[in-house]
Amino acid sequence: MFVEHLPDDRGQAHTLEAFTAALLLVAGLVFATQATAVTPLSASTSNQHVENQAAIAAQDVLTTAEASGELRAALLYYDDGFVGADDEYYTGLPNASHPLHGQLREAFDNRRIAFDVDVYYPAADGEGLDRTRMVDMGSPSDNAATASTRVALYGDDRFGDSDQYVLADDGPGGYFAAPVGAGDTLYTVVEVRITAWQM
Repeated sequence: MFVEHLPDDRGQAHTLEAFTAALLLVAGLVFATQATAVTPLSASTSNQHVENQAAIAAQDVLTTAEASGELRAALLYYDDGFVGADDEYYTGLPNASHPLHGQLREAFDNRRIAFDVDVYYPAADGEGLDRTRMVDMGSPSDNAATASTRVALYGDDRFGDSDQYVLADDGPGGYFAAPVGAGDTLYTVVEVRITAWQM
């Protein structure tokens, strides 16, 4: 007697299910890879680490320079532009005679970190803030870090390349920031902001 053997339907079903699952898995991996392209500027742990280090370095420069008096000296190192700058501001690391030269070199230049230093102060008309650039090294990247501090300048502070001017007398018209009032004690309060990013 002849017996016909029919194929095992359950075995074929399991094979088909496994093939379909593998196909879906591969398709999902391909889609995920294409949806999240990784570039050199993509956010990553290393980029976040660099950004954190730049923020810490910027704050450290401001804190130590303010405590030592070098930040005030840098703000007063001005005579129709910051002294020794090619324009009214520096386009790279300030010259060696600049009060912040050493700190900016150690914190940023030696580590190949670009930075801007901007000074914000009350506008002469009393409406809003004006900005003067101390250092401009270009446009910050998306991963730039910032730090800032405020510094009070007084009427008896001296400015210029050899401290030849007095803010109360020569500041109006000779210094980038105008006085905030008629009093001779406080001249103005400025905010110094450092923006740093990886080159």
